[in-house]
Amino acid sequence: MTARVIDGKAFAAGVRAQVAAHVARLAEERSIVPGLAVVLVGEDPASQVYVRNKGIQTKEAGMASFEHKLPAETPEAELLTLIDRLNADPAVHGILVQLPLPGHMNAEKVINAISPAKDVDGFHILNVGLLGTGQKAMVPCTPLGCLMMLRDHHGSLAGLNAVVVGRSNIVGKPMAQLLLADSCTVTVAHSRTKDLAEVCRGADILVAAVGRPEMIRGDWVKPGATVIDVGINRVERDGKTRLVGDVDYAGAAAVAGAITPVPGGVGPMTIACLLANTLTACCRAHGLAEPEGLTA
Repeated sequence: MTARVIDGKAFAAGVRAQVAAHVARLAEERSIVPGLAVVLVGEDPASQVYVRNKGIQTKEAGMASFEHKLPAETPEAELLTLIDRLNADPAVHGILVQLPLPGHMNAEKVINAISPAKDVDGFHILNVGLLGTGQKAMVPCTPLGCLMMLRDHHGSLAGLNAVVVGRSNIVGKPMAQLLLADSCTVTVAHSRTKDLAEVCRGADILVAAVGRPEMIRGDWVKPGATVIDVGINRVERDGKTRLVGDVDYAGAAAVAGAITPVPGGVGPMTIACLLANTLTACCRAHGLAEPEGLTA
């Protein structure tokens, strides 16, 4: 068996096109332009690249992009004041504070200062609680992207056994909640799970989000299973730096029915879903119907 490769780049391009078409209709029919504000504190190189890409894709989708770059030594109170201002700005429908923040700032406090309705990262405690209780919430971008690809591949997920390896607040836990909401039978596994390999072998859907290079081997994968690899790890091989996932791709691809590659799988979906969440937040703010196929 050779797994079908789930092309995240192509899928993300389709999501961005859907968003752009909906944004164009909003502008033409209602003179509404969704706006995304991104706040970057400090000069972390990876964060700078990520924020730049977000700004480019936001504008390409026809949205308004508001970038706020603050020095690393900015007092926390100043950042909170900026967030208050963005919360009150009707032109801003989504607010994202790029993580990690400098050590003198309390990330939890900062995230929870964002209006839950504008929390397009889905990290606010209110959105976490809404998601966990099956209510309408802003959903974290990476799990939302995984869910979209799974729905596209399987159609209905009802009754499938899903194993999520990883229990982070950003991916593992919300991913499990989304799969439960789609009527999967869900197991959350982690580094202390007894006989992790055997647990993984029971999965029709296997989501790897642990941050350990190629930890999940090919013989851990059930024949025909769908493997979603969220991991992005840099490893040195033959004097070169390579990106690999949390799954041994070659081994898993020989057994699985479908698999996401690294790079080019889940990664591109994160920014695409950020745009989708911003559009959703805008529609909710104006009491309009949410875009079909772009929400959980």
